Amino acid sequence: MNLSEIKAKGSKSLFQNYGRMDLCFQRGEGAYLYDSEGKRYLDLVAGIAVNSIGHSHPKWVKAISAQAGKLCHVSNLYHIEEQALLGETLARLAPGDLSRSLFVNSGAEANEAALKLAVLHTGRTGVVSALDSFHGRTTASLGATGQEVYRRGFEPLMGDVYSYFPFGDEEALKKAMTRDTAALLLEPVQGESGVRLATESFFRCARDLCDDLGALLVMDEVQTGIGRTGEWFGSTHFNVVPDIMSLAKGLGGGFPIGAILSTDEISASLVPGTHGTTFGGSPLACASASAVLGIIEEEDLVGNSRRRGEELLTGLKAIEHPEIKELRGLGLMIGIEMESLAKPFQAHALEQGVLVNVCHGNVVRLVPPLTLGDEELDQFLNLFTDYLDAKL
Repeated sequence: MNLSEIKAKGSKSLFQNYGRMDLCFQRGEGAYLYDSEGKRYLDLVAGIAVNSIGHSHPKWVKAISAQAGKLCHVSNLYHIEEQALLGETLARLAPGDLSRSLFVNSGAEANEAALKLAVLHTGRTGVVSALDSFHGRTTASLGATGQEVYRRGFEPLMGDVYSYFPFGDEEALKKAMTRDTAALLLEPVQGESGVRLATESFFRCARDLCDDLGALLVMDEVQTGIGRTGEWFGSTHFNVVPDIMSLAKGLGGGFPIGAILSTDEISASLVPGTHGTTFGGSPLACASASAVLGIIEEEDLVGNSRRRGEELLTGLKAIEHPEIKELRGLGLMIGIEMESLAKPFQAHALEQGVLVNVCHGNVVRLVPPLTLGDEELDQFLNLFTDYLDAKL
């Protein structure tokens, strides 16, 4: 079908809750996507930080094809070999004593599970999170999301257990935390709000407050985890180990899977009957994630993310254009805050066959595959430089 036919069918049969671009992709290879007309696009969005190993990586395709031909789903009524193997790998990679994994289907579900675990373990109900955060669109994760625009219309469902403070503000955090707090939920880097960072001192303060008050520090690594920031996990940059960590997005490399990681002691609070999921941790999902982790290790994509991110930021800083207000990022998670031209640049880039994301008003967000190479990096920098030069 061509694009017009696809749009016509979708307009009649699908919910219209997404503002979609006039594009439909038919296939992908590496860092590139191909639309229904055969045009090639450099993908610097990667399914919103999902396609960590690029599109159609041959080792990943081979792994999930083999698993699909063997066993896709049996439910958690039974032991699942692929879960045990993936859990073992995550325990090896994770910081501190985060040696236990619970598998779900998405980042929002992972954050839901993390909050339920924190409530059960502490016997408390309060949740503290940062303004401008984003933790998902299910009821509990939406309640913890510190952006009123996403909560508007749903507040009666979410109760009054949530409180918010400005991200990075240690004094405000101290005031927000009490002995009724079950969980402090933080992103190592705030992605949806424009790739915003805080200091190591702030995260150290968060860790110390949780220890002093008996609350659990929950790190939402849905977007920052699995090598995105140039470390396996974003919290590693700040030398803190959380009590619970949530993962998704890049973990499956394109196949839906989420997870929470925690310690032996804390994980024991989820006894049979307290939490579960029909599809979570299916053999196919876990085989996909294991293949992704293996590829990232074999190809040193965590190191590539760190190196390419530094090169990209260096190249952007060299532009020195008044339209660029601020550059922020870690690894291949970069935000370019612009004065007014983020959306116009996104449209121009699309015409030139480059996909970028714009978030939080006027921030160009780059979250490309961790496989990004010299050619793709230069293609973007040249396009961005030429665009800004034309605006002088």
